[in-house]
Amino acid sequence: MEPLNAEDPVAVGPFRLLGRLGAGGMGRVFLARSAGGRTVAVKVVHAELAAQDEFRRRFAREVAALERVGGTGTAPVLGADTTAGAPWVAVGYVPGPSLRTVVAEEYGPLPAATVRALAGGLARALVHIHDAGLVHRDLKPSNVLLTVDGPRIIDFGIARAVDTVTDGGLTTTGALVGSPSFMSPEQVRGERLTAASDIFCLGSVLAYAATGRGPFGTADSGVHATMFRIAHDEPDLADLAPELTGLIRACLAKEPGARPSAAEIAAPLPVPDPWLPAGVLARLGRHAALLLEAEAGTGDPVAGDPTPAT
Repeated sequence: MEPLNAEDPVAVGPFRLLGRLGAGGMGRVFLARSAGGRTVAVKVVHAELAAQDEFRRRFAREVAALERVGGTGTAPVLGADTTAGAPWVAVGYVPGPSLRTVVAEEYGPLPAATVRALAGGLARALVHIHDAGLVHRDLKPSNVLLTVDGPRIIDFGIARAVDTVTDGGLTTTGALVGSPSFMSPEQVRGERLTAASDIFCLGSVLAYAATGRGPFGTADSGVHATMFRIAHDEPDLADLAPELTGLIRACLAKEPGARPSAAEIAAPLPVPDPWLPAGVLARLGRHAALLLEAEAGTGDPVAGDPTPAT
């Protein structure tokens, strides 16, 4: 967390801002506190987007859809004003590191039992997301936060309501939406996306959690080369534990109709307690202590992943 800048507001709606968590393509994200003392993340939309009537309409639809998700496996919506001069939405702050941070920087690949629990938790979150009529469209390791109670999916900045999608995987400017290493084949081809696209991305995320690398390589070898492999090549699952191979391979089926649904994945995969390795749990404890100090105005700024950078 960084201190507020001179141009930042001190409050948004009923929430008092504590500091900056980050910024994304849609706006700035602040750590804030509600009148009741709850820690929240407040997203304030950029002025140039707020000036576009079509964006405001879409933003309002997506906030309403996120409210229907209800916070199960995600960050719950706690307040919003989509008609304000600077539209905003407040969600519960998730005090945990991202899967990318844990795997790439702090712990390394996760044990098979943890990855199975991760699959169950993420699949349950996707059930609620899909039941609300949303396709996330950018499920990747940096958009998965790890908490003591299970994983959380964040960053719905490019989510779309299923019944309003007309442009497939493309923005109005023709730019692809998503992260190349974790796209689905239909995203690569710019086709209309369904819930099955998120399942393919889930398979790539689980492979990354278990091995420390994506099943189709990284964008370091070239974005177009990575996208070609996603669309045409079989995934590299050589280093996977046998108990994970079947699940991940099913998620990574090229044809959307051949992939399991989120409900089918979640059913046989409970999230045990504890579900994370001891080293990761210790990291969560340190992060919680830093957060308490930051809220009290003492200690160092909170390090970690912004929640959410939509």
